[in-house]
Amino acid sequence: MRRILLVFAAVFLAVGNLFAAEVEVQVKPKPSATPSSSASPKSQSPTPSALLPQYRPALLGTGPTSVINRIDTAGLIRDGQKDGSISFSCSVGPTGEIAHVWTYRGTPESQLLERELAKRLDQAVFIPALYEQRPVHVLFFGTVTFRIVNGKPRLRIFANQETEELKKESDFIGPQPFVGAGSKFEGLHYPDNVTSELSGLVELAMKVDAAGNLKDLRVVSESPPLVGFARAAAEDFRVAHFIPAFRDGKPVECSITLPVYYEP
Repeated sequence: MRRILLVFAAVFLAVGNLFAAEVEVQVKPKPSATPSSSASPKSQSPTPSALLPQYRPALLGTGPTSVINRIDTAGLIRDGQKDGSISFSCSVGPTGEIAHVWTYRGTPESQLLERELAKRLDQAVFIPALYEQRPVHVLFFGTVTFRIVNGKPRLRIFANQETEELKKESDFIGPQPFVGAGSKFEGLHYPDNVTSELSGLVELAMKVDAAGNLKDLRVVSESPPLVGFARAAAEDFRVAHFIPAFRDGKPVECSITLPVYYEP
């Protein structure tokens, strides 16, 4: 596990729909007429701002720097990794770089997958997020699933952590809080009154409209309780503005439960 500060990725999508929130590792990406993170610097030219959407979430991308193409699935099978899943969060900067990674909620015996994910995220580059056509820092929430099907690995990465969405493998990207550009979100602040070396997990139920406005926020759970993590999480997120959720490439209103993790 690593401490998660907040940095956010600059997403790319000039014309057309958003890239899928999850990709299959065994499928080699096909060339696209739309510039992406897989294009070489010589072939990529700056996208005119007039063609950029008002906002878009940070995305995984499909090129050689995408985390989906860096995870060693053959090595995971060789080392004995069985079916499993891991939730993760990372800060993505305006150029798509990953600054900090936090992994959690792993299924039993998913330690190999967790280590491989953390290692590859350190080397990955995302497609950055946009707000008002400008790249911004965002907090990305994702889920990795690993299965062995007919002796072959099946790896998928989703840009959300909602149980029902994951079951259906929906084309759904959860809302992403961002820094600056009208958002007062400044990242996560460990409670000042906690003096012992405690890690905390808070679940926040929130409603975010299709423009990224936070409409409702409440604490669902806090572990450990009565220490101050719930208060810290509520304070951190009550002033946040979001890149809205996207379903099938379009911004939508959503209600989600967001896990927020604090480390000393």
